[in-house]
Amino acid sequence: MMLKAMILAKWFRLSDPGLEEALLDRISFRKFVGLSFTDATPDETTFVKFRKRLREAQLDEYLFQSVVKHLDSQGFLVREGTMVDATIIVEQSKGSKNDKGENTRDEDASFTKKHGKTYHGYKAHIACDLSGVITDYKVTTAKVHDSKCIDELVENEKVAVLADSAYSSKDRRKKLRKRQVIDGIVYKRTRGQKELYDWQERWNGLVSKLRSKVEHPFAMMKHQLGYRKVRYRGLERSAFDVCLMLMACNLKRSVYLNEQAKAIGVDPVPKKM
Repeated sequence: MMLKAMILAKWFRLSDPGLEEALLDRISFRKFVGLSFTDATPDETTFVKFRKRLREAQLDEYLFQSVVKHLDSQGFLVREGTMVDATIIVEQSKGSKNDKGENTRDEDASFTKKHGKTYHGYKAHIACDLSGVITDYKVTTAKVHDSKCIDELVENEKVAVLADSAYSSKDRRKKLRKRQVIDGIVYKRTRGQKELYDWQERWNGLVSKLRSKVEHPFAMMKHQLGYRKVRYRGLERSAFDVCLMLMACNLKRSVYLNEQAKAIGVDPVPKKM
């Protein structure tokens, strides 16, 4: 019941007080989490303590993979390749100072630049199935380069790896070929190469069309669910919060995929978690 409440908070952009109020007010919310009209409603303090208990028990990976396994059992994963990408999630304080003149900037977060603009915060690295379901993730500080997490995220992939040119590496391409995994990493010019070869241009165009789907989870997270900034301080707390958000994205994605299946005449077989 409490975990379902956490997911509701992500879907509807609710703070802990807002979640408590929504559960008191909305019949649909109470029904979703399993509360009757006479059941006591958890208060905001209970949500804080519950989240802390989950985090201290290091259950984030278990919870996330439980959702992935459930969606896989429903037939939502196509298992024909893995797309990899990363996005910056900035911290909220922006280096402001408190009443004592102390800087409130999150010390665990770090700086990075993108398109000439400086950001301070964290970075979410994801591995995504071609269906748009996130199958694995890592959370680091913002300064960690995108390519540092890809090898771990795709170590079990057996078909294809799709990624943009930031992940391009001769050694990585060699290892993928050795594993007989299709190298779908966008090519970039090497030292002394004035322009890409014609076959590289054509290959990049094909890969880009396929890997564009990896942007969908980030679009959902940032635009639909409003998760542009981390809500907590510290890498551990922020990483757990990102985990909950990615779980919420996957479940929301499954609803869309289910509707698509019905639209083309495929009879989905829903199962309860």
